[in-house]
Amino acid sequence: MRYLIRKIGFYVIALWAAVTLNFLIPRMLPGNPVDIMVSRLAAKGPVSPATRSAVEALLGADSSQSIWQQYIGYLGQLAHGDLGVSVAYFPTPVGQVISQTLPWTVGLIGLATFISFLLGIGLGTIAGWKRGSWLDNIIPGLTMLQSVPYFWLALILLFIFGSLWHVFPLHGGYDVYGVEIGWNWPFIQSVLYYGTLPALTIVISSVGGWTLGMRNMMVSTISEDYILTAEAKGLTPRRIRTWYAARNAVLPSISGFAISLGFVVAGSIVTEQVFSYPGIGTALFQAVNNNDYSLMQGVFLVITLSVLGANLVVDLLYGVIDPRTRARS
Repeated sequence: MRYLIRKIGFYVIALWAAVTLNFLIPRMLPGNPVDIMVSRLAAKGPVSPATRSAVEALLGADSSQSIWQQYIGYLGQLAHGDLGVSVAYFPTPVGQVISQTLPWTVGLIGLATFISFLLGIGLGTIAGWKRGSWLDNIIPGLTMLQSVPYFWLALILLFIFGSLWHVFPLHGGYDVYGVEIGWNWPFIQSVLYYGTLPALTIVISSVGGWTLGMRNMMVSTISEDYILTAEAKGLTPRRIRTWYAARNAVLPSISGFAISLGFVVAGSIVTEQVFSYPGIGTALFQAVNNNDYSLMQGVFLVITLSVLGANLVVDLLYGVIDPRTRARS
């Protein structure tokens, strides 16, 4: 119980620090979202001081308040679930923008991350168990793909499979003309079809890292004494590989996978921009371009919560999977 309380207390403090930084960092950026909104309104006619004050109050950037008063007001809004109004998507609330874009990113990046993790762990297990095999020899080539920039790989795949061979669409998240949005098979099929190429980009660029990490851990694990003991007992090589070697070698990768899942909600801004995918990465890009404090803070808050939550779950699971961790704590 003391282990659990200590872990939760640490993450509560980390959450408070993250929320504070989330409030301060956008306000350190050059520009003012109030001026942007006022300039948009001025294009349609004169803007009175009362209108400017109303815009400041709406966006939570009241110049008559000190930074401390704005901070207290920000915490109060968070406590009530109010993330403010987006400038980039005005007058849509930030919560609505996030709720509309987050499922696209979680579906695309989350599924691609899960596939690359399973594929990398499987390949790394076999390569580490059979050192010197052809699979072990091609791992350096797989890891080289990880160093390839996202946008370059995305553009290459887009050119080959989108422009040259016309296998996949060039942009978008679904067929806006041919299907009706909803939980129906034509729409789901369209989403899968449009998301295949962006997901393939993520899998190709990340599978090498998982493979190399698992391979190295397998090589280290199979030299342990308990592996020799299992072999001396006459256990089958398949059982030793799966239940003794791979089961222990995968533990470090689980931590990395949990952190990756936490960052799934951040999306891949470059990938989403190249494929014009309607995810949260695109929303964040628009927020930065428009100095949209509220939307940036909302997106960063979701990222913070997901990363901290994923790490907390892994810490608690580690205490169950490996009791030695809990004992050292």
